Amino acid sequence: MFGWFRRNKTKREIIINAESLETRVAVMENGKLEEFQVEHPTQERIVGSVYKGRIQNLEHDLQAAFVDIGLKKNAFLHYWDMTPDVDFGAEYDDDSSRRGGRPFRKKRMSNEEVNKLFPAGSEIIVQVTKGPIGTKGPRITASLSIPGRYLVMMPGARLKGVSRKIEDENERHRLKKILARLPIPNDLGLIIRTAGSGASSRSFARDLRGLISTWNNIQKAIQDKPAPACIYQEPDLIERVVRDWLTEDIDRIVIDDKDQYERIREIASQISRSAKSRIYLYDGDLPVFDHYDVERQISEAFLIKVNLKSGGYIVFDETEALIAIDVNTGRHKGRGSQEEAIYEVNTEAVEEVARQLRLRNVGGLVVIDLIDMKSKKHQNNVYRTLKAALKRDKARTNVLPISSLGLLEMTRQRVEESILSSLYIDCPYCHGRGHVKSPLGMSVEVQRQISAAMRKRKKNNDSISLQILVHPTVLERLRREDEDILVELESRFEGRLTFKSDTTKHVEFFAINDAVTGETIYTNAEA
Repeated sequence: MFGWFRRNKTKREIIINAESLETRVAVMENGKLEEFQVEHPTQERIVGSVYKGRIQNLEHDLQAAFVDIGLKKNAFLHYWDMTPDVDFGAEYDDDSSRRGGRPFRKKRMSNEEVNKLFPAGSEIIVQVTKGPIGTKGPRITASLSIPGRYLVMMPGARLKGVSRKIEDENERHRLKKILARLPIPNDLGLIIRTAGSGASSRSFARDLRGLISTWNNIQKAIQDKPAPACIYQEPDLIERVVRDWLTEDIDRIVIDDKDQYERIREIASQISRSAKSRIYLYDGDLPVFDHYDVERQISEAFLIKVNLKSGGYIVFDETEALIAIDVNTGRHKGRGSQEEAIYEVNTEAVEEVARQLRLRNVGGLVVIDLIDMKSKKHQNNVYRTLKAALKRDKARTNVLPISSLGLLEMTRQRVEESILSSLYIDCPYCHGRGHVKSPLGMSVEVQRQISAAMRKRKKNNDSISLQILVHPTVLERLRREDEDILVELESRFEGRLTFKSDTTKHVEFFAINDAVTGETIYTNAEA
């Protein structure tokens, strides 16, 4: 079975590793990892879910309300997002959900109106647009959007439109005619997603029936459940894969779990017979991600340094404030002039940056420090290359032209914590700094504290016999290079120093003890 896979090179495929602890999904393009998502069954799916919440307090200075939706942290609701969007005839500019675009006008309310309409303790129906990140609670809106396979339903809105990502005018005209004939309730807005391009009117009608059924269930939950409560939850990752990713350009989906294989075939069969036939069960000896070389590529994706084919490389530095990316020529020589070589590396780098942003799922402010280019033409081409590479990103992005300092600044919509944040924790040794003190730095600190301890004990007329406990690498430095300084300390304070190493201690740990009583005089253990 899998010999057929190897002999026939496919364009795009989705590989699913559905283990009990987590579900991982990789989108491969000619064997190269292009998209990656992971979901843990024990974690609540927050983003996209709808809640019946209770307003806890209004903060006029922040122009925001804090809403209890049943999570550990209250959700943040800007006054701007407290009322549903109002249609002013704009066409929709994002196919995945209302959260991605801005096709509507908001009703701006004064503080007095907010106090009157949304007093503390009142209930409100909201949808999570951004999950908790770090110490911040989730971000919510009263403008709901429920995505289906081909349509996005917007309760309370009146907009009827077609995704702007469908550019063919004839297809747009056909879809608008289909939309006009659909039996859409008056209180529901509807947008045709990009996946709707080429779909039949019957497919849209079936999708609409499913969305209306979902909305009826939400309305019933609003009536029956007391606040705070979740009244609609986004499907799990496997179902979303079929809904959002199983498009005509996907050659196959390969999954390694028998039960999930049957389930995904059942979901795909509701789309078409062709979609169902593209689902395959993996039964090879190697783990499925190893068989398709996904595991190695995932590991590389989270390295700080990412090598480019040309010999250049980029360095990622993910901080709370921004993502800093440095571009370097590395071993790249280039076939032409130095300017051409720099242009080649920068072009390849921005394409890889767009891919890495998707894989890592990082958002917020991104600053790319490009190699300086003198040619304005080269600068514009690199800028356009990045813009083109970002078109396939489902998250909303905004890119500024290259500055006079050679920096390319952009923003990427941040909806959830990055993959790095969800799979890794700060190193318990360096506490996320990425560095530990050098033996020289530790030696200086140890000597400073020894000097302070000996000075204090001499002043108090106490005996000066100290034992210093350090890491072996620090002790090696003290013996080899700082022995004369330590001997001079013993002579000056008329004391005696002994040293002991402990391999189980952190490299930055040290303690100064009384050599006679064993009493701890100083330790940096807490630090």
